[in-house]
Amino acid sequence: MKAMGGQRHSWVDVRGRWRMPSVDEHKPLASDDELCERRTSVDTRLDSSCSKSTTDKKHRMSHPNINGYESWTKESLILEIEKLERRKKYGLIWDEETTKEIFEEESEYKLPILKTVPEKWVGDATSVNFPNVLIQGDNYHALSVLQYTHKNKIDIIYIDPPYNTGNGDTFKYNDKIINSDDTYKHSKWLSFMKKRLFLSKKLLKDTGVIFISIDDHEYAQLKLLCNEIFDESNYVATIVWQKKYVAANDAKGISTTHEYLLVYARNKSSWRPGLFKRTQQQLQAFQNTDDDTRGPWRPSDLSARTYNAKSDYVITGPTGKKFSPPPSRSWTVNKERFKELLDDDRITFGKNNTGRPMLKKFLTDVRQGITPDSWWSRDKADDNKAARYEIKDLFPNNIFSTPKPTKLIKLVIQTAGASKQAVILDFFAGSGTTGHAVLQLNKDDGGSRSFILCTNNEGKICTGVCHPRLKKVINGYTTSKGKKVVGLGGNLAYFRTAFVDAAPTDKNKKILTDHSTEMLCLKENCFQLVKKHSAYRVYKNGDGKYLGIVYYYDGIDPFKEFVKQNNKHVTAYIFSLSNDVDHSDFVEIAGLVTLKPIPATILNVYRRMFAYVDTATVPRKAR
Repeated sequence: MKAMGGQRHSWVDVRGRWRMPSVDEHKPLASDDELCERRTSVDTRLDSSCSKSTTDKKHRMSHPNINGYESWTKESLILEIEKLERRKKYGLIWDEETTKEIFEEESEYKLPILKTVPEKWVGDATSVNFPNVLIQGDNYHALSVLQYTHKNKIDIIYIDPPYNTGNGDTFKYNDKIINSDDTYKHSKWLSFMKKRLFLSKKLLKDTGVIFISIDDHEYAQLKLLCNEIFDESNYVATIVWQKKYVAANDAKGISTTHEYLLVYARNKSSWRPGLFKRTQQQLQAFQNTDDDTRGPWRPSDLSARTYNAKSDYVITGPTGKKFSPPPSRSWTVNKERFKELLDDDRITFGKNNTGRPMLKKFLTDVRQGITPDSWWSRDKADDNKAARYEIKDLFPNNIFSTPKPTKLIKLVIQTAGASKQAVILDFFAGSGTTGHAVLQLNKDDGGSRSFILCTNNEGKICTGVCHPRLKKVINGYTTSKGKKVVGLGGNLAYFRTAFVDAAPTDKNKKILTDHSTEMLCLKENCFQLVKKHSAYRVYKNGDGKYLGIVYYYDGIDPFKEFVKQNNKHVTAYIFSLSNDVDHSDFVEIAGLVTLKPIPATILNVYRRMFAYVDTATVPRKAR
C-alpha cells in the first residue's frame, strides 16, 4: 500500500502505510445546518483547478447579454455556435445556465458524508437488519451519500416536492422565495428537480417505482422531465387524487379539487403493480347457483367487439332456442372451442336455460386481486382535511400546513407491489408522513418494511416536526383531546449530512476513511457494535452479518485475530491509499473475509458524480 502522490505526512510509515496519529489532526466537520447563508455552485465542487477568473470567463461566454456579441472573439463565437448546435432539438428545454443551483460556501470542494446523532435515535435500531433512517440536511447531499450506500436497493420512492405555485411560500431556490412574477420560475424549478430525480433513479431496483405528488403548476413540465430521466417507455400512469371534497366558492374560474401522482417504473417490463383485495360487494358478484364443485362463478359476456367470421355462428340452447351474436359482433370462441366449454359445464343459459349463452368465470380462475386504477377518491385515500387532523392530533398547534394523509401513502406503497420487506425512500420528507405510513402498514399486516427519509431543517421542519412525529408514533402519544394512542413500534436511526475536503490528497483520503463509519454501516446494514478497537471496529446485524472497518495499518493484526476467534465471515473495509487492498496481509483468514478498499469504494462513486479531479491535475500547492 504505497502513498499516492504528494508529500507523505507524519501518519505514513516507511512502507507507505498509515499508522495512528498521536494527536487528532482532523479538521472539524461542518454541519449542513450551519451552511445556511452564502452558497456556491455545486458544479465546481471538486474542480480545485478552476479559478474564479476562469469561471467568470466561461460565464461571460455562455451569456452574450453580459457584454454583447460584438465583444466576443471569433474563437468564442465559434464555440458558442457549436454549443447551440449541440443542443437538443426536441423535448424539454430551459435555461439551465442561468438557473444553476448554488450551495453553501463551506460545501464547495467538499464531499458529503453522514454523522450520527445518537441522542435522536429511537428504539433499537442497531440490532435490526434494516433500520428506519432519517437524514437531516439538503436532500441533494443526502442523495449523494445514498449513491454509495443504496444504489439499486430502493423498492419505492415517494416524494412530495414544492409545487412552485408562485404564492411566495412554496419554493425557495438559491436562498430566494420564487414568486409568480419570476421570469425563470419554471427553469429554476426544473434545474432543482433534475439533479435530484437523476440521482434518485440510480437508487431504484430494476423492479422499483417512483410516485411524485404534483399539481397543475408544474405537472406538464414534470412529466416531460421524467420522460427524459426515466424514459417515456417507463411511464406507468397519472393518478388523480381527490384532495378535497368541497369546491372553493371564492376560486377564480374553476375550483381545483384534485392533485396528481406521476408514476414511473425503473424498468416497466420488470415492475408489477400490487393487487387489492376484493370488497364484499365485489365478491357477491360470484355465486354458485348450480352447486358447481369448482366454486363460485359469475356470468361473463360471450360476444366480442372485434368481428371474426370464424366465430360468427348460431348457438342452440338446451330448449332449442337459437342465438346469434349481436349485430357487428361475433362470439369470443369458435365452434370447436364452444363445444369444449359446453362439455366442461362452463357455459350457462341462465336460471331457466332460456337466456343468452354466457361464459362461467370462476373466482378461482380470475386474478386474485383487483388491479389499481388511476382515480383515488377521498374515500379511498383520504384528503387534505384528514391529513391536517392527523397532524393536529400529534401537534395541537398544527405547525405544518401542507401534509399528506397517511392513507394516501399507504395506498402508494400497496400499489407499488413491493414485498413486505420493501425499502421506501422519501427525500422531500416534510412532516414525516411517509415514515408514519410505513410504520402503520407494518402494524396492519405484520410487514418489516423500512424507510429512509431526507429533509432539511428550514423552519425546524426536521427537528421540530418530522423527528418528533416519528418518535411519537413509534413510542405512543396522547392526542390534543387527551386520548392515548398506542405506539406502532419500530425504530429510527438519525443522521445529519456533513462534509470533508474533496481535494484528492493522501491526508484527505485518510480523513474521509475516518469519517466513513456511518456510511459503511448504512451500506452493509450493520449497526450493532461488536468490537471497538483504536484502529478497527466490527459491527453486526440481526442476521449475523459482520462488518469490519480497519482505519490504520496497526489494526490489521488485531483485526485478523478477532476474525480467527470469531470464526464468522466478515465484509472488511481496509484503509488503502490505492484502489486495492494488499491481500498478502490477509492470507491466513482469506476464507473468512471479503476485502474492500476505503476510501476508494466511496471516491469511485463520487468521482462519477462530481467529476472528481485526478491527483495529477491538482496544483502542487493545493495538495
